[in-house]
Amino acid sequence: MTTSPIAIAPLDPADDADVEALLDRAFGTGRHTRTAYKVRGDAQAIPELGFAAREDRTLIGSIQCWPIALARDDGTAHPLVMVGPVAVSPDRQRDGIGRRLVARALAAAAEHGLDGALMLIGDPEYYGRFFGFSAEHTTGWRLPGPVERHRLLARGGDVPDAPGLLGPRHRAPA
Repeated sequence: MTTSPIAIAPLDPADDADVEALLDRAFGTGRHTRTAYKVRGDAQAIPELGFAAREDRTLIGSIQCWPIALARDDGTAHPLVMVGPVAVSPDRQRDGIGRRLVARALAAAAEHGLDGALMLIGDPEYYGRFFGFSAEHTTGWRLPGPVERHRLLARGGDVPDAPGLLGPRHRAPA
């Protein structure tokens, strides 16, 4: 059996329903109660950092990134970009699609000058090994829900190493 090449391309607003269905398949319909959803709140995804993986015309993976902020205990807010969720169709997981999506989103963040302070909630061995994320600067961060501390990861030269609460940051209209 031969498979078609997988194309990684920017997400289109027309993809919204397909992305939601993919997220449900990958993470379950109860995913909206997870802490990551509370962190990003009702903020809009950063369009330049959203990508789809397609085989033929079928969506088999997606990634989105979100504007968030660390409301520091000293009263200042530090902007960050939350990477994820990375969703891959359950029948295509372990095919490297997720890694390709993350790599493309991180490259786009660099292209747009948005890579100074990136964070995510994920497997530290995977995201550390392949993408340089660590929990080194996140020990003082609080979240609006439960999290396994070792899974709260960040990377970038502008990652704040300060206590504070993570939450949504609303982007100004373009």
